[in-house]
Amino acid sequence: MCAYEFYSYDDYKQWEGEWELIDGIPHAMAPAPVISHQLLATEIAFEFRKNLEECEKCFVVMEEDYKVDEYTVLKPDVSVICNQMGDYIVKAPEVIVEVISPSTAKRDEKTKFKIYEEEGVKYYILIYPNDLKAKIYKLDNNKYIKEGDFSDEVYKFENLTCDMEVNFENVFKKIKRLKR
Repeated sequence: MCAYEFYSYDDYKQWEGEWELIDGIPHAMAPAPVISHQLLATEIAFEFRKNLEECEKCFVVMEEDYKVDEYTVLKPDVSVICNQMGDYIVKAPEVIVEVISPSTAKRDEKTKFKIYEEEGVKYYILIYPNDLKAKIYKLDNNKYIKEGDFSDEVYKFENLTCDMEVNFENVFKKIKRLKR
C-alpha cells in the first residue's frame, strides 16, 4: 500500500521554486525555459496586448498562478483574463497559451488540456517551438475542438469579451530569422 501526501494552496504558497499543484500533488516546473520558449511566449503575449489596447475589461498576464481550486494551481505561460483583478487568476481565462517544452509536453497536452476544458477556458493554444507551429483548440459544447495548426496565418477569435486575433507570422517571424 502506498501513502500519498496531498497538498493545498496554503502549502503551495510556501514552497520555493516554481511548482504547479494538480489534485493535491506537486509537480516541479522545468528549469528556466530556453530562450525560444520565452521568445514565443513574449511574442504571442505582445500580439494579444496589441489587440486589447482599447479593451477596458481584458488584459494579458504571463506565468501567473491560476487557482482552479484549493488543490489545483497551474501556471500558464500566457493568459488573457477579463473582469478580474487580484493576487492570482480565480476564474477561467478566456485564452490560455502553453509553449511546449519536452519535459512538460505530456502535462500540457493531456492533464492541463483536460483541466482547462473542464474549467471552461474558451481557447487553448499549444505552441511547438521546434516545429514553429501552434495548435488552437476552441471550446464547443464543453469539449475542445481543434481549429487547426497555424504557422503564418491570422486567427480571429470568436465570442470573447473583446475582439482579438493573432498573426502567427508575427509570432514566429523572429525565431524563424534566428534559426536560419
